[in-house]
Amino acid sequence: MASLSSVLGADAEVLTERPFQLLFVANLLPPLGTALLSPVLGSLIGPFGATPANIGLLMSAFTAPAVVVIPIIGVIADRYGRRPVILFGLVLFGTAGTAIALTTDFRVALFLRLLQGIGFASLTPIIITSIGDLYAGTKEATAQGLRFTGSGLSQTVFPLGAGVLVGVAWQYPFLLYAIAFPIAAIVYVWFEEPVDPDVDPTADDAPLRSQLADLRELVAQRRAWAMILARGTPNVVWLGFLTYNSILVVDLLGGSPAQAGLLAAVGSLSYALAATQAGRITARFESRLYPLVAMNAAMGGGLCVVFAAGSLPIAFLGVVVMGVGFGIVLSLYRSIITTLAPAELRGGLVSLGEGTGRLSSTLTPIVMGGAIGAATPRLGFELSVQVVGVGMSVFAAAVGSGALFVVSASPPLRVDE
Repeated sequence: MASLSSVLGADAEVLTERPFQLLFVANLLPPLGTALLSPVLGSLIGPFGATPANIGLLMSAFTAPAVVVIPIIGVIADRYGRRPVILFGLVLFGTAGTAIALTTDFRVALFLRLLQGIGFASLTPIIITSIGDLYAGTKEATAQGLRFTGSGLSQTVFPLGAGVLVGVAWQYPFLLYAIAFPIAAIVYVWFEEPVDPDVDPTADDAPLRSQLADLRELVAQRRAWAMILARGTPNVVWLGFLTYNSILVVDLLGGSPAQAGLLAAVGSLSYALAATQAGRITARFESRLYPLVAMNAAMGGGLCVVFAAGSLPIAFLGVVVMGVGFGIVLSLYRSIITTLAPAELRGGLVSLGEGTGRLSSTLTPIVMGGAIGAATPRLGFELSVQVVGVGMSVFAAAVGSGALFVVSASPPLRVDE
């Protein structure tokens, strides 16, 4: 443990605690909703009778439901507990994902992906909330960072396996989603409800209408809505990179699809390693404002370098800087949001933040594609991609930093008893 402490800080012992271990294992699954399909989408066009133009709907069908469902799931978790929602999410995510291997009907596959997206909405936000329930201070920040590290490692390892399996049969990558079932069994047996049993928002004096009113009142305060706005900006950077990674590497830099995959893997590993330092940063700085502003600049600046790079080595340097900023910013954002609300409203507030992130993820490719299409007649396709990419990078970093200064200048949240 001494060696772990030297790397992760004084709160490294969180890795030895069963509640965190169970949440960590459950958290390995949600990132695979998009990462597992990314390298195999082209191989699914034939089996599903799809086209290159509409095969991407398998991604949209997964991401879109979470925008609406996540806030609802958060309120349900506040009223009925975290454990049943996590179990529901694991079973639905695994069942819907695995079932795609049993159909060749594209419409059925889209419906199953929609269900899987609902399963996702029941997992990541509630896992983040549960960590906030269990831990506080630097230990909570360390736990949030390590959870995000697990996401990065999962997004690095499993897609490689999917790329191998799809060469054997197109159905096999979907069978990897069946890992949800043993994980659900483990969570069912050993995970205990983290919500304080003395807090009962379902009691007669706290009906659903009152709970929603309390949540609205909380979010209307400047510190809360500014933090939720900041939470959406890292997704703009990451989705902007993932969407145009292959175009940048193959079309603009003359690389190969394999090199594009390696660039994405380096980005994932960079944020996974950087996220382990969230607890140390929290302990080192009295205020997290300036480290967060610096990491916003690294995140946006790194992506600017990727889009403007004239060679692959420069692109790899940029993606490392971007990944470091992304890993630390998103870990600390989630840590901050979990501390803003009392336990009976925490799930709802965290879910609103995560919903904002999913909304950013859904809109970013649409906005960038529209802007590139509009600029291409005047600038040409390649220069348009670079200009729009750099512009989105600067926009995300500026909005995130501006929102942080609003949070810093705002009075503490008022929570009515």
